[in-house]
Amino acid sequence: MGNENWYKVDNVANVFLASVTKRDTRTLRVSCTLKEKIDPSLLQSAVLSAASDRPQMQVRIRRGLFWNYMESTDIKPVVEEEHDRVCPLLYIPATAMLHYKVTYFDKRINLELFHAISDGTGAIEFLNIIVLYYLRLKYPGKLEDVTIHSGASANDLGEDSFRQFFEKPGLPGGPQKKAFHPGTLKLPYDQLQFFEIHIPVDKILPKAKDIKVSLTSYISAAWMLAIYSEMPSRKRKMPVTVTLPVNLRNYYPSKTARNFFTNISVTHIFDKSMTIEELAPEFDAAMKQQLSEENIKKVMDGFETIEHVAAVRLAPLPIKRLVMRHATRIADRNVSVIVSNLGVQKPPEEVGEYIDNYSAYCSSQNLFSTMSSYNGDLTLGVSSPFVNTDAVQNLVRLFTDMGIEVTVYATEVIV
Repeated sequence: MGNENWYKVDNVANVFLASVTKRDTRTLRVSCTLKEKIDPSLLQSAVLSAASDRPQMQVRIRRGLFWNYMESTDIKPVVEEEHDRVCPLLYIPATAMLHYKVTYFDKRINLELFHAISDGTGAIEFLNIIVLYYLRLKYPGKLEDVTIHSGASANDLGEDSFRQFFEKPGLPGGPQKKAFHPGTLKLPYDQLQFFEIHIPVDKILPKAKDIKVSLTSYISAAWMLAIYSEMPSRKRKMPVTVTLPVNLRNYYPSKTARNFFTNISVTHIFDKSMTIEELAPEFDAAMKQQLSEENIKKVMDGFETIEHVAAVRLAPLPIKRLVMRHATRIADRNVSVIVSNLGVQKPPEEVGEYIDNYSAYCSSQNLFSTMSSYNGDLTLGVSSPFVNTDAVQNLVRLFTDMGIEVTVYATEVIV
C-alpha cells in the first residue's frame, strides 16, 4: 500500500478519475439479497467492522501536481435506506468524502463503489465481508468460524499490481473502427436506466454447452444479435463490438483489493443474418484468442507503458486529465456493449443459506451488462444511457423465443 497514510493511484483509476461525469459517475454497484428484511442498526455495525478489515476502502482521493493519490481518512461510513439513484456520484474533486457507500432496501444490501477504488472482484469480496459480519450479529454464535478474507497481508491487498507485474514496454493496440451504438438519443437530466434480467441457468447453460461455447460467449453473442436487429440498413456495415473486462488475477499471482483488470474486444461485421448457434462459436473462438496469456500480457504491458513515457510522467495533472478524457472518448466510440462477467458467486456454504441472490450494475456512457449467477439464477444487470431500449427488448425476446422464461425489472426514467 506504500506509505502508511497515502499512495499513488493506479493507471486504471486515473482513467476513471479523468472521465467522471454526472451520467457516467464511474460507480459500480454490487448487491446481495438476503432471505429476511435488513436490520439497519446491525448493518451499520457490520459495515464498520468490514471497513476496519479493508483499509484500502477507507481512503480519500486527492489531486497532486503530477498525479492523483489516495490518503487514509477517518470518515466513517453511514448506512442509509436506499433513496438515491443507482450508481450515484461518489467522487467530487476537493471534497472530503468516502468513495463508497452502503445502502439497504427491504432484504437487499447494496455496496456502491467508485471504480477508482476497486474493481468487481474487490467489490464483491468487500460486500461478502459486510454480509458475513451482518449475519454474525444477526445470528450470534452461528458463523464465528467462517471467513471470507483471503488471508492476504495489508501490503498485498493495497498493491498496485499493474506496476508490480509490468514486464516490458509495448504499444497499446492500433486504431479500431467506430462501432455501432444501439441508441443515439441520450436520456435527459444525465439519467441512466437500469434493467435486471433473470434467466434460469438450467435453461440457458445447456444451450451454450450444446454448441461447445462458454456462457459468456453465448450471452455476448446474444447481445450482438440483439443490437444487429435494430441496426438500420445504411449502418449494417458497421462493426458490432463487445468489450469484456478481464480479471488479471487469473493471469498473475495478485491478491490486491484494488483495480486489476484489462479489457478485450470482440468485433463482428454482419454480412448476413445469423443464428446464435452460428455466431456464438465464432465469438467464442475470437474471445479465446484474445484471452491467450501472451495477448493478455501484451495488452497489460501496453496499457502500463503509458505511465513510463517520460513526457506523460512529467506532464502536469490537468494535461494528463485532458489526454485521458480524450482517449476515453475515442475508446467509447469503439464499443457497442460492455459485458462484464462476475462469474458464479460462491459465498461460504454456511453464509449461502441466508442469501437469496446477487446482482450488479455499472454506470456507463455505453450499453453495459454485468452477468453473475447464484443458486441457479443468471442475473444480468443492464445500464443504458439511451432513450431507445430496443436492444434490451430484442435480447429478452431472443431468449423467450427459445422458450426460456425470463423475468425483467426496470427503473423508471423521466423522458
